[in-house]
Amino acid sequence: MGVLATFQLHTVSAQESGAADGVTAHRPPAPTLPQVTVSASAEPDQAPPPYAGGQVARGGRLGMLGDTTIMKAPFNLTSYTAELIENQQSATVAEALSKDPSVRATGLAGANIDTFYIRGFPINESNSGEIAFNGLYGIAPSYRVFTDYAERVEVLKGPAALLYGMSPNSGVGGVINIVPKRAGEDLTRFTASYASDTQFGGHLDVARRFGEDREWGIRANGSYYNGDTTADNQSRKAPVGALALDYRGKQLRASLDVLAQQERIDAPGRPLMISPGLQVPGASDGRRNVTQPWEYSKGREEAVLFHAEYDLNDSLTAFASAGGGWSRVDRVFGTTPMITNAQGDTLSTPTFYKFKVDRGTFDGGVRARFATGAVKHAVTLQASAYTERFDRAFTSGTPVASNIYDPVTQPAQNLQAPSTVPRFTATDLSGVALSDTMSFLDERVLLTLGLRQQRVRTRNYNQTSGAVSTYYDESATTPMVGLVVQPVQRWSVYANYIQGLSRGDVAPPTASNAGEAFAPYKADQYEIGTKLDFGRFTTTLAAFQIAKPTGQLDNNVFSVNGEQRNRGLEFNVFGEVVPRVRLLGGVMLIDGEITRSPVVANVGKTAIGVPDMQANLGAEWDLPWVPGLTLTGAMLYTGRQYVNQANTASLPAWTRFDFGARYTTRIGGKATTFRANVLNVFDRDYWAGVTSWGGFSLAAPRTVLMSATVDF
Repeated sequence: MGVLATFQLHTVSAQESGAADGVTAHRPPAPTLPQVTVSASAEPDQAPPPYAGGQVARGGRLGMLGDTTIMKAPFNLTSYTAELIENQQSATVAEALSKDPSVRATGLAGANIDTFYIRGFPINESNSGEIAFNGLYGIAPSYRVFTDYAERVEVLKGPAALLYGMSPNSGVGGVINIVPKRAGEDLTRFTASYASDTQFGGHLDVARRFGEDREWGIRANGSYYNGDTTADNQSRKAPVGALALDYRGKQLRASLDVLAQQERIDAPGRPLMISPGLQVPGASDGRRNVTQPWEYSKGREEAVLFHAEYDLNDSLTAFASAGGGWSRVDRVFGTTPMITNAQGDTLSTPTFYKFKVDRGTFDGGVRARFATGAVKHAVTLQASAYTERFDRAFTSGTPVASNIYDPVTQPAQNLQAPSTVPRFTATDLSGVALSDTMSFLDERVLLTLGLRQQRVRTRNYNQTSGAVSTYYDESATTPMVGLVVQPVQRWSVYANYIQGLSRGDVAPPTASNAGEAFAPYKADQYEIGTKLDFGRFTTTLAAFQIAKPTGQLDNNVFSVNGEQRNRGLEFNVFGEVVPRVRLLGGVMLIDGEITRSPVVANVGKTAIGVPDMQANLGAEWDLPWVPGLTLTGAMLYTGRQYVNQANTASLPAWTRFDFGARYTTRIGGKATTFRANVLNVFDRDYWAGVTSWGGFSLAAPRTVLMSATVDF
């Protein structure tokens, strides 16, 4: 788990502090401290400022290394701003990341959980939330993260075991981190929204600062959404609330975040699977919904996080964070519908599920800044702990049949709720990490070395007796090396080696070595890249390789004898390329290959869900002859994706176009913005993405979004 505000400090001249690739400290330093800036922000609760065009920030978080500028990060890092989120009318994190070519949201728009692929590896595909909140796992909601309380949505591409610790669900493709909103300038803002078919919403955002030096801050966000979606028979209701308090003193900084949200979806969307030997049929109309009208999903999420840090002296800071999240889910819907023939007939079994997920998170440590001769050091020592308790129960009904092209409504089944919800799994992650960022040659060279010792302890329980059925207790040490060289101020060349951690398997009961626990799997990443800042727009180019081992059964013996290796090139562009014109997007070319497998025929095949190319390009144009009017457009492309390791069934490549406009004016002296966006403007039917286990999701049909925002 990452530190909430671990950072590295370095001195700069006043001229450098205003440069496009530098971030000055937001918190006024103590009188005895020298002037500093970061690779990490000295103010933990203020995000790095926006870059030209306002769509992305000048920097973002690198877990325990803290906030850093884009040009000084030895990784491919993008931080999407609240301005972009508002202008896209992105209600969820999945929607907010639609312009990132290295990321694909693979869940249905009307499903009860958001899932992702980053660099060809799955993220957040179970009840374990893998989205970090201000640098820590265990706080962000498990199933769906709304953007109402997000100041930034950051994406760090690649494994990050040293930076954030092992993710709860063993994801290694990257980390999504939510930077929460904080009180800055006083604000009272209301947004009324509409989404087709008849989904209406309202969002109130209020911020105030108090005290003689405005050291106390409060930010409150509240939203309510209700109405029918674009899917047949589907409706959605979601109240969302967040409260953020902070104190900014000269030596002490502290913050408290409280989140609460609910979401009920009637007839929630479901991914599909195909019976062995079948080809994936042509995609149906995105409005078609094989989920029965009487099925539903109802979830409640709550979380709290406290963070404090204190400057012991000019060069030593102590920090600590503590918090937790709680998820409660009741849902009645079918198991993953199985397509049984080429005509698109499906079969699924309605089930009443009850889930309880309780999480706790803690980290603490010290940061030290000192010099040894001409070398400056920023050293962080961090200890962290994460706990998760997952309770589950279900009762099953009788199978129901439908069809993806012509859904069939079946009689409602009176499923009884489980009488008890026994413990299913318990997980404890703990670790200690040490890092040192050394700067040379007037900050033109940055070398980061780090090491994390991670322990993973898991118990699986028998659902009938409550006894522990399998037990896992293993540990691993993961290193990181990162290098950034700036030959000139606006040009960076970087490289990194870092590992990711995945929970090792326990040999299944059918294996001859049943019960054997394997050490955590280590995914290795090698990456090199370059970044060029032209002043108003920036381009980045990265080449990477990630290899992740997998455990599989071979000749009745379970062992770590499989491997997936993803190699890729990423090109990104963002900023204002010419006056009044902004671009955001890029392309990722990727080769996801099964390099080892007990099934010899699968070696050399393409990994599940990994296309050979993903490309996005978003553009905005401020019309010079109509002040306040902006036209927007976007193109998204994803190549063919296989749904099985044998590569006998696949989803065709697809391209989507979005268009929109917004108009900013003043009405009655109040700043007002009207927005309208049309997603999938040509109403194309296509399969959008693949889950790690071979399920695939139908794309949403043409969707209209409209909103009006007023600052009072």
